[in-house]
Amino acid sequence: MRTDAELILDPDTYTSGVPHDALTRLREKNVVRIEDSCAGSFWAVFRYDDVRTVLRSPGVFSSHRGATQIRDPRPEDLRYVRRMMLNQDPPEHSRLRRMLTRAFTPWAVARLEEGIRANARRIVAEPSGDFAADVADLPLLTLADVFGVPRRDRALLYDWSNRVIGFQDAEYALSSSDTTGMTDMALAALELRPDDGRDPRARDGMPDLYAYAHALGEHKRAHPSDDVISNLMREDLSIEEFENLFWLFSVAGNETLRNGIPGGLIALLEHPGQYERLRADRSLLGTAVEEMLRWWTPVMHFRRTAVEDTTLSGVRIAAGDKVVVWFSSANRDERAFTDPHRFDVGRREADHLSFGHGPHFCLGAQLARTQLRAVFEAVLDLPGRLEPAGPVSRLRSNFQNGVKHLPVTLS
Repeated sequence: MRTDAELILDPDTYTSGVPHDALTRLREKNVVRIEDSCAGSFWAVFRYDDVRTVLRSPGVFSSHRGATQIRDPRPEDLRYVRRMMLNQDPPEHSRLRRMLTRAFTPWAVARLEEGIRANARRIVAEPSGDFAADVADLPLLTLADVFGVPRRDRALLYDWSNRVIGFQDAEYALSSSDTTGMTDMALAALELRPDDGRDPRARDGMPDLYAYAHALGEHKRAHPSDDVISNLMREDLSIEEFENLFWLFSVAGNETLRNGIPGGLIALLEHPGQYERLRADRSLLGTAVEEMLRWWTPVMHFRRTAVEDTTLSGVRIAAGDKVVVWFSSANRDERAFTDPHRFDVGRREADHLSFGHGPHFCLGAQLARTQLRAVFEAVLDLPGRLEPAGPVSRLRSNFQNGVKHLPVTLS
């Protein structure tokens, strides 16, 4: 018999689903000391209110001190990954965030909305039978437009996110798409792609990504347009900061939505009464999208490091201790949500934490919501209901609640 801690850390567990029973038991204990042979020793935080406390207190629980993954970076990588916005604290985090904010204002997102809806309608209307594979293209198209990546190179974003998020899954670890039609700068970057399975989260694991980032940056410097990369070329950024921002765009900007959309459909397929309720009342689409994000929770945890001695729900935490907040538990906390394991498209309760909380709240949350709404508007416009056509294939990962394949058919 494995312990609950062993269950939630084992990537094999997630190929059959998130272990919510284990998380419920751990949530009763709340702040739990866990020892793991790979991740070392850390405090795991499972309740909604305590997760929010950790996330909104960067002066106590730092993203910068040891970065944001459970496993410590290699010493030679830590200095570099600390330059990523995801792994910074105010005021440095605030400086980088201000540079990007204008790309995600309500006005900026509204300007993209019709194009997003057109892409979503086309994707849903031309199905391959694998919903997860089909909708993976929507965030790639959107990111290409927002950040100024040529659309014909968007498969690079797909491969990079596969390799980073799916490094624990053999199907994704060496992802490589068809290069037909890619730009010369993409083909040149791909000459540097490693094929030895090295860790893509390390500085030397993604040389093709960094080479492409530099080539694209130089192109935008010479030929600026109205996109994020062009704007960044006008800012006072170090090379490391630019490289890391591009890494973040390519991976985080794609992966959460790519899994959140099929996760939302799985919720509807597993709850046909709620699917019919939504088909009968389109006014529920806004709350349905939020419930999909809560119920599925694409990113399951993040790490912080205590910078001073403190307490959390009466538990003493020492300076230097790793503290890992579990979103997939907090979003099912009985203290925050009524009957939390029930999927309810009309739920109006506490805000879910799938986009985080505090200074690191997801910059692209509104853009992600717009894409989710666009896809499910298109699904609801279909002349029938989508039905399962085979087993769901889930990502082998203890970090991302991922869907590799979702076979469906139209009834």
